[in-house]
Amino acid sequence: MALQDIRQRSGYLFLAVVLAQIILISAQVNSRTGVPVLESVTFGIFAEVQRTASAVFSSVRHVWSGYVGLRQAKSENEDLRRQLADAQIQLQEQRALADRSRSLEALLQLRDSSTLQTTAAEIIGDAAAPDFRTMTIDKGTNDGLRPDMAVIAPAGVVGRVVVPSARAAKVQLLVDRNAAAGALIARSRAQGVVVGQGDERLRLEYVSEVADVVTGDLVVTSGIDGIFPKGFVIGRIESVEKAGGMYKRIVVKPAVDFRSLEDVLVVLTPPAAREAEGHTE
Repeated sequence: MALQDIRQRSGYLFLAVVLAQIILISAQVNSRTGVPVLESVTFGIFAEVQRTASAVFSSVRHVWSGYVGLRQAKSENEDLRRQLADAQIQLQEQRALADRSRSLEALLQLRDSSTLQTTAAEIIGDAAAPDFRTMTIDKGTNDGLRPDMAVIAPAGVVGRVVVPSARAAKVQLLVDRNAAAGALIARSRAQGVVVGQGDERLRLEYVSEVADVVTGDLVVTSGIDGIFPKGFVIGRIESVEKAGGMYKRIVVKPAVDFRSLEDVLVVLTPPAAREAEGHTE
């Protein structure tokens, strides 16, 4: 085994000497261009290394540039989305202000056209239970409100004040199950009483079987209840059926959309003063 190792080492040494000789000869021998062969070979090798490194660097730079550009585009898109969201919010605010302005304008026209003393109020809350149809307004006893004062809107009758506090009041809507109001048919002057059903409809009761009532008739307040001023719109007849007794079964669709109310008028003029005005006229 020792002799074999010596022979392998001698072979390696011989190859090293031969390679060194080739390198020395290459360094001394020039190519056709006058450049030493060793330098030419070395340059070629290093040139390929540089070419490869340059290609890798170029690819990395391209990828990095794409990444930076993508981040910038993403940031710009986020800015555009925020600007669009802000614009949409501003548009909604402007639309809400326009709707509120129209609502207040209609309320102002109703107040100016009425001879009754009224005060405007904003709705600040609704009843949580559907069986008790009430709402809360931002005016109370400090503003002259008292129980059983009528509450109206440009479209018609809303309800009555039931529980006033110093700076707010609870209003029972006309569609509440416990609410009622004297009513009459504007066309035929047939009288009755509208009663709330808890939903978005009213019943017109105590109307004679022989009374002239048809679908589409306008129903207004009669004033006999001492709460609601006479002549204010309640709604229109939606259906008329014979009940088989002395009275008809009549359903009334309210003129007021209670789900979209924002502002109302509270009638401050007491019933006695209203009756006195009616007799004077």
